[in-house]
Parts: sequence; structure tokens; C-alpha cells
Amino acid sequence: MVSLSVIVPAYNKEKILGTSLAELKAALQGAGLDFEIVLVNDGSRDNTLLELEKFAKETPQARVVDLKQNIGKGGALLEGFRHSTGALVLFADADTDLPPSQIPRFLEYMERFRADVIIGSKNHPKSIVKYPLLRKILSRGYLILNFVLFQLPVSDTQVGMKLFRREVLEHAVPKMLVKKYAYDLELLVLARYGGFHIKDAPIELKYGIDFGSGVDVRQIFWIFWDTMAIWYRLKVLKYYDRVGK
Repeated sequence: MVSLSVIVPAYNKEKILGTSLAELKAALQGAGLDFEIVLVNDGSRDNTLLELEKFAKETPQARVVDLKQNIGKGGALLEGFRHSTGALVLFADADTDLPPSQIPRFLEYMERFRADVIIGSKNHPKSIVKYPLLRKILSRGYLILNFVLFQLPVSDTQVGMKLFRREVLEHAVPKMLVKKYAYDLELLVLARYGGFHIKDAPIELKYGIDFGSGVDVRQIFWIFWDTMAIWYRLKVLKYYDRVGK
């Protein structure tokens, strides 16, 4: 049986971790998987660390990585990967917007399509998704931009649930510079230009109360900034060709 590492970053999530981690554990045990859960506290200012440690004490397959300072979701995921051991690595969010019951589907898609990366896609025809119209427009616009800049063979880049063969991350992580906003795009670009096979998978997405319907203009700016920086490093500086060799 192939081993699976599930990386879960958390920042100020004390109120939801009890429920979300219980669901994750039940889904993994119910699927009969050989798994470990790497919980990363990303410099939280509430009792997130205490909740993670409580879960780890009750779950032999879980352990906690405690980051003293907040470095961003991307950085926390990559730090979690460095503490993982599985042949397959799943990135998962700390909330329940993406029910963990979908994990077996990701594993099945990886085997069926002989893929190296499986990414959840809101735009997959079989996905069940409801989210605000403005976010749909922004998501589609960003997808078009990414295709023009990078020719990525995907219909989404922003969904939190992603499954990788370990060798993909071993290839990409040493070259990555983005830690917060467009980390997932940089990772997928490195996978695509590294010759790895990327495949979309359908998802069920239910936005929680923290999601809201508004848009953070500053976040949009920094996502765009990171995106153009990735393009510049890839196409102009040829940075990714030189680093990590």
C-alpha cells in the first residue's frame, strides 16, 4: 500500500479544528489508507497550537510542526512537506470547505490517469460548487492569464486540495520563492515545465462562514504581482533552469 502524507496548515483556526480534523481522520481511516497527518501551526495568535497538539495526542498518525512566526500558507505547506515521509503528499485546508471524503477520488484519479499531480478544480464539469459571481469572474480571468503566460493544462489553480507524487515536490520545492499568494501557481508551473503530468479532478466545494462574498483588493494585487514575478523568473531570467541543479 502506498503511503500518504496529508499536510494541513493552520493559522488562527482554533474554533473549527476539532470538527475539521475529526472529519479528516475519519475519512482517511474509512478509506483504509496508510497515512500520516502533518499539522503545521503557522504562527497562530490564538489557541490553534493547543488544538493541534490535542489532536496529535489522540492520533498516533499525526504530528505537529510549530512555526513561531506566520510565514503564509504556501510556506507552511512546504515546511510541512519537509517533515513528511509519504510517497504521495496531499495538501489540504484546515477548514471543511472541501470535505475530506473526496480524498479517495483524488487517489483513484492519480492511478487511472497515471498522473503525477491531481488538482481539485471548481471548473471541472462534474464539480459541485456554489460561490459568488464576482469570484467566478475573477477566477476565470486569472485562469486565462495563467494559460497565456504559462500554457498550464489545467482549469483551476486555486483550490486547496492537491495531490502530488513525492518526486514532484522534491523537484519543485527547492526552486520555489513564493510563500504566500501565488505559491500554488509557482508549484504547478514548476511541475509542468519539469515534465510532470497534471490532471484536474472534480470537487464538492461548500464555502464556510469565514469565506464571505467580498474581495480583498490588496490580495488580488499581490497575487498578480507574484504571478508576473513567476513569469519573469521563468521566461526572462531563466531562474528555474539554473537553481536547484
